[in-house]
Amino acid sequence: MKTRLRIDWLLVAPVVILTIISLTTLFSINTSYFRSQLMSLVIGALAFFIFSRINIDFLKQIKLPLYSTALILLSVVFLIGIESRGAVRWIDVFGIRLQFSEILKPFLAICFSSFLVETNHSRKKTFLVALACLLPILLLIYLQPDLGSALIYALVALFVLVVMGFPLYWFGLASLPFVLALPFIWTMLHAYQRQRVLTFLHPSTDPLGTSYNSIQAMIAVGSGAFIGKGWFQGTQSLLRFLPERHTDFIFATISEELGFLGATVIILTFVYLCYRVYQIFRHADDQFSKVFAACCFGFFLIQGFVNIGMNVGLLPIVGVTLPFVSFGGSSLLANCIFLGILSSLSTSQKTKHVLEIR
Repeated sequence: MKTRLRIDWLLVAPVVILTIISLTTLFSINTSYFRSQLMSLVIGALAFFIFSRINIDFLKQIKLPLYSTALILLSVVFLIGIESRGAVRWIDVFGIRLQFSEILKPFLAICFSSFLVETNHSRKKTFLVALACLLPILLLIYLQPDLGSALIYALVALFVLVVMGFPLYWFGLASLPFVLALPFIWTMLHAYQRQRVLTFLHPSTDPLGTSYNSIQAMIAVGSGAFIGKGWFQGTQSLLRFLPERHTDFIFATISEELGFLGATVIILTFVYLCYRVYQIFRHADDQFSKVFAACCFGFFLIQGFVNIGMNVGLLPIVGVTLPFVSFGGSSLLANCIFLGILSSLSTSQKTKHVLEIR
């Protein structure tokens, strides 16, 4: 059964735990969220099975069409996108709302990995080409505006470049223009984005305004104590004191209902998921697979760390979801595609090892 399906069950197991906790929490918040996320999970599972059987060599060959398509889709958002709360990040397709900055993550990871393993360039040129390809993506996502996603893309790219072993002083030289432009960048930020940074530095200055979200999240986390208030008993979430309780602050919702124990289960499950991805990275027998696994590791680890950090007041609020847990079909679909490609890499490694033994 395991061989026929060609699935890395050790990779899938932590995701099953996370999605069960997610669906149960969404059901306690609002049954409409539960139904929508369950449908997204079915679509995500289908995408996982498709991409778990995809040919890795094929992915390496389509980096330019994928990259061009990504630029087009991120640009189209400004023309026909839906405005919500001052941001234009979504497109309606037959009543289904899609967020391309989320869906494109695994495909841009494929592009980035392919660019980095290109053998026709020197290491310095490869480094510069990778940064040059990344900048238009970051700019288009930031202009939506979606500072959180832009930061995640940038942090993951830097993480992968460090893992690839590029000299650290190259990063210093590449970041010098950015550092010099910081005063200009600060003025380019939207007023609410600047206020979030200031609020993080001085959280008590505006408890009923810009500090409200962060304070309510910390109250929810703390009020859960050790074992939580129980399902359907979270006052911060059910009485809607906690904003975005099903997306950005779902970790606070879970912490309130399941307490320290539930929060610990979430964190340990994420740690194991990242460890499993690290194992795939370590055993990868070609450079593309290794770089792609590093991209996946970066996305899961950084998104999880940032989301949990802003839920407990350690990081400023930047609108980042918790993978496999937060409500959102586009995010769930992207993560399932990540998972499918990782499973394909893992099972192909095992097949090669078996053939070598024979």
